Amino acid sequence: MHRFQTRANIDHYLGVLYNHDLSRHDRSAVTMLLVAEGEKLSIDLGDLEFAELRAASGRERLTRSKQSRDASVFGTPEREQADRTLVNVENTQTQLEDICQRLRAGIASSRK
Repeated sequence: MHRFQTRANIDHYLGVLYNHDLSRHDRSAVTMLLVAEGEKLSIDLGDLEFAELRAASGRERLTRSKQSRDASVFGTPEREQADRTLVNVENTQTQLEDICQRLRAGIASSRK
C-alpha cells in the first residue's frame, strides 16, 4: 500500500508541476513534496522502473517545451511564457533525474 501511495503522490505532484501556473513559492513547495516522495521509493528494480518511466516522459516533455519555445518570436509574451515553462520543465526534470540516479546508485551498491 505504501508503494502505491508514494507512486500516486509522485504522479500527482508531477501533474501539478506540469499543468498549473504556480507561483514561485507554490512551485517550490510542490517540488519539495516531489523530492520527499522520491526519497520514499525503495531501492529496487520496480521503483527504479517507475522512476525511469517518469524521467523518460519528462525528457519528451522537455523536448516539446524547447520546440515550443523555439517556435515563439523573441520579445513576445508568448516567448516569455514559453521560456518560463521551459525553465519549470527543466527544473522538474532535474528532480526526476536525481531520483533515478539515487535509485540506480542504491541498487548498484546493494549488488556489491
